[in-house]
Amino acid sequence: MQALSNTYNDKVVLQFSIATVVWGIVGMLVGVFIAAQLYWPTLGESIPWLSYGRLRPLHTNAVIFAFGGSALFATSLHVVQRTCHVRLLSDRLAAFVFWGWQLVIVAAAITLPLGITQGKEYAELEWPIDLLIAVVWVCYAILFFGTIAKRKVKHIYVANWFYGAYIITITLLHIVNNLAIPAGLWKSYPIYSGAVDAMVQWWYGHNAVGFFLTAGFLGMMYYFVPKQCGRPIYSYRLSIVHFWALIAVYMWAGPHHLHYTALPDWAQSVGMVFSLILLAPSWGGAINGIMTLSGVWHKLRTDPILKFLIVSLSFYMIATFEGPMMSIKTVNSLSHYTDWTIGHVHAGALGWVAMISIGSLYALLPRLLGTGKMHSVKLIDTHFWLHTLGVVFYIAAMWIAGVMQGLMWRATNADGTLTYTFVEALNATYPYYLARLFGGLLVLSGMLLMAWNVLMTWRDAGEIMPQAVLPPDASEARA
Repeated sequence: MQALSNTYNDKVVLQFSIATVVWGIVGMLVGVFIAAQLYWPTLGESIPWLSYGRLRPLHTNAVIFAFGGSALFATSLHVVQRTCHVRLLSDRLAAFVFWGWQLVIVAAAITLPLGITQGKEYAELEWPIDLLIAVVWVCYAILFFGTIAKRKVKHIYVANWFYGAYIITITLLHIVNNLAIPAGLWKSYPIYSGAVDAMVQWWYGHNAVGFFLTAGFLGMMYYFVPKQCGRPIYSYRLSIVHFWALIAVYMWAGPHHLHYTALPDWAQSVGMVFSLILLAPSWGGAINGIMTLSGVWHKLRTDPILKFLIVSLSFYMIATFEGPMMSIKTVNSLSHYTDWTIGHVHAGALGWVAMISIGSLYALLPRLLGTGKMHSVKLIDTHFWLHTLGVVFYIAAMWIAGVMQGLMWRATNADGTLTYTFVEALNATYPYYLARLFGGLLVLSGMLLMAWNVLMTWRDAGEIMPQAVLPPDASEARA
């Protein structure tokens, strides 16, 4: 195998890349299991740590912070080195960030099934783990921005702007939303209460989507799409407009999660208006990525990695059209609390986040391992179709089920009584849960194919054990 670069710290990038695949399988496996529980409610009955209420936050944390987070760490630390022409600020700090983040993930995997939780969406972890996250994240910020500070080129490439924005914003969101008063080792109470607590939570929750699951992955898009196409980004000027418009608007959209609640009506309206404005920069950025293919559209026929990257942008456009539409109060009155929301979230999570991550890793791993290509291009293509069909089955089932639920819940008789009971609506939804499970199984099977392909690529590279298990000196000696 061509050894990892002496010039750059590729070891930590490889570690996070492998972690992305592993945690992707774990997170999606838990997702398939809880999807099965919705169709077979007695699955895992009498085993508390297998109950839906405990596994659902484990699933969301695993796919967002373990799978998605590892992909962001891997790609950002790769991109910042290549675009700044310097090695990471500190190899020891990089190692701490990797192992610290894995410790966070393992702590979440233990505490959430045990029912230890704050009960806050995407922020369920209790205060000791939150403190660890803060320490690891600040070290990650020092590593990233320290590398930019010592760059050998004057220009800061646009991908680093997006990565930098996500790092800074997540620091702010995490600290403010998790301010709490400890009441024991694994119990705390938030310093906020009532509508203020809800407002802070969804300021955090929606911006976790906006910056962790959007800005960071747009950084991925701005590097790997041009790289895989072999062409510069379609419009560099548009990429800068995209950046400033996105970060200026996204922070204000959170209140649309709280329509028809105790939140002041003006705050709900602000959230709705800024959500609608978000459509412009979101689509502008997606079109910028897609139009980078101008002149090389034929590559889509033969390059499955490019298929992952470009189709992810299509799902990004779907999700960023659907989100603003669902923020409109009249639409939200139909969609809220229904499976339509679940479909929307997974159009973004499985369609955008997972596909851009998978495509980027397929592009990145052969370069790290020195093989030039993955073991099997046909398997990448198979993975692409399994994943795409799985996402389509999933979100179509949830869209149909959600609209049907909303219509059934609001239907009334001439005398003003409800036409349908909740159980009747649930019974009508039941078949769509099986379709969702089938879609999830397709996505999971694709991830298993990816793991096998990565393992075979590693074997092709002549490696038996991961570089991660070697001490730093031994790893560098092999370079």
